[in-house]
Amino acid sequence: MSHGELSRYDTLLRVERGELRVEDASALLGLCRRQIFRLLSRLHAAGPEGLVSCKRGRPSNRRYDDNFRERVVAIVREHYHDFGPTLAREYLAERHDIHLASETLRQFMIKAGLWKDRDARRPRPYQPRYRRDCRGELIQIDGSKHWWFEDRGPQCTLLVYIDDATSELMHLKMVESESTFAYMEATREYIEQHGKPVAFYSDKHTVFRNPRPTANGDGMTHFGRALDALNIEIICANSPQAKGRVERANATLQDRLVKAMRLEGISSIEDANAFLDSYMARHNERFARPAFDARDLHRPLALHDDLRSIMVWREQRTVTAALTLHYNKAMFILEPNDVSQKLARKRVTVCEYPDGRLEIEHEGHVLPYRQFDKMRQVNQPAIVENKHLDAALLLARQMQAMMPHHRKRNNDAPARRDQPMHIFPEPDPPPKIDRRTLGGSKLKRGPRLSDEALRERGTLAFVQRT
Repeated sequence: MSHGELSRYDTLLRVERGELRVEDASALLGLCRRQIFRLLSRLHAAGPEGLVSCKRGRPSNRRYDDNFRERVVAIVREHYHDFGPTLAREYLAERHDIHLASETLRQFMIKAGLWKDRDARRPRPYQPRYRRDCRGELIQIDGSKHWWFEDRGPQCTLLVYIDDATSELMHLKMVESESTFAYMEATREYIEQHGKPVAFYSDKHTVFRNPRPTANGDGMTHFGRALDALNIEIICANSPQAKGRVERANATLQDRLVKAMRLEGISSIEDANAFLDSYMARHNERFARPAFDARDLHRPLALHDDLRSIMVWREQRTVTAALTLHYNKAMFILEPNDVSQKLARKRVTVCEYPDGRLEIEHEGHVLPYRQFDKMRQVNQPAIVENKHLDAALLLARQMQAMMPHHRKRNNDAPARRDQPMHIFPEPDPPPKIDRRTLGGSKLKRGPRLSDEALRERGTLAFVQRT
């Protein structure tokens, strides 16, 4: 019995004993006289158990029909078995015209075994950082490597640009890897759409920060030098928690975006990039919030800002007296003209664009050139006599094992997986050779001789020599 039912039982006993009038009991319990007499009759017939509510343990009269509950659970089990209740409710309303409360659907899924309640979350061990005031003041950027297409496609990386003031997804781009060229192309698209922000906030990836700046250079990466030319600040966070806005967005996208692309049947990077704009609008409508200050601090491009010529990998090279220069184990021969003939022993700039183009510039002039790839050069075959063939093959195997990197490009060259076309094809890697097998099989170690046997053998050898 509940506390109210026990109080009602005590009041009715006082009426039975004549200590309380029916009118007073009616006022205390908030019931009419007729209901007081009905309760007294039930008390006489069934005892105290007769005062327990008859609705207890029975389903509510406002509950959904069993057939409707089974139909909803069947749809969720077939299409949204790994969705959360909130996300599954949105797709039920959008695709199946079934409108339910999130808590109602949560109870359906818990009873069907499709969802489990999470334990109470632990308190955050650090003080949260407050949002920036204005939109465009601080843009957090990060790359999330994940199986975005599940088993339908390869593993790739999603570049995420999110505004710190509003939690609004500003730009999304699916790329093969988190490289300098990928960030250059994505940042160019972002600036063309929104303008120049005050600062980008990133992790300490080598795209944004040079961990070992040399004394000769300025310590800036190629991406940082491009942002400096655009007057955009780049700030590196010291920990993942510091840029928690984009980290939480990555976790949300790895749940919601993966399932949205599964429902749309997307399995390639090209189809994903075409779908991301429509998904981003739905995501921002659900999760974005207004900024504290309504101003937008994005700045328009200046007249002298040419994004395609700024977002470039630039390196300096010296022109030889023969009007040639070497870059990434390739030789570039400048075409003789009025400009190039004066560049002997002078420095020129080699510019690699994200689309794979390569230009050689000097003081604003683009120099025509011809390329000679030293990696594709074929060595003159050696003439070996038949009796020396075994020794020549053994020497070749030993040289291949000792110099496994002699056919690779420079180690400081940019990653070109995100370039659609480029002029530096990588050669096939040499087969791996077990160095332990070089020089023939090892001699087997015989049984260990005793000290007496060693002395006898030494004495016999001395006698033979004398």
